[in-house]
Amino acid sequence: MDERPDEPDLRRVARRLSAEIGPFRRTLLTTARHSVALPDIPDAQIEVLRRLDEDGWSSPTALGRTLGLARSTVSNLVAAMEGDGLVERRLARGDGRSTEVGLTDLAARRLADYDASAERVLVDALTALSDGDQRVLADAMPALGRLRARLDARATD
Repeated sequence: MDERPDEPDLRRVARRLSAEIGPFRRTLLTTARHSVALPDIPDAQIEVLRRLDEDGWSSPTALGRTLGLARSTVSNLVAAMEGDGLVERRLARGDGRSTEVGLTDLAARRLADYDASAERVLVDALTALSDGDQRVLADAMPALGRLRARLDARATD
């Protein structure tokens, strides 16, 4: 089947998107951390904090499922984060045999500080772009959200 001239080469777009997202995320995280002197929190821990911030209390099993992490990985992450005062455990509601994990006030403050710093860093960088680039990025946000939802759905299938 011939491709229309205005259709993107989806394989090329996928490779480029994949190649850009990781470094973009790491650079943003590092820059935002340094601008407010936040401690160095590993990416995997930040993913756990983000999920708990969005979902509230969660079992380690559910965290592993949604993040695509092995049970032992989640167990090690939660133990380290609990030691750093970022999460706390409690008995699961309605089931006294299992535990749930939730954010501490310290973790919520650090996420809020990071988010505010990341926003400032991004606004500064976006301001340096052309109006056209700013528009393209703004217009891409809904599509990126839908793409993430598709990937999330595939990860939980």
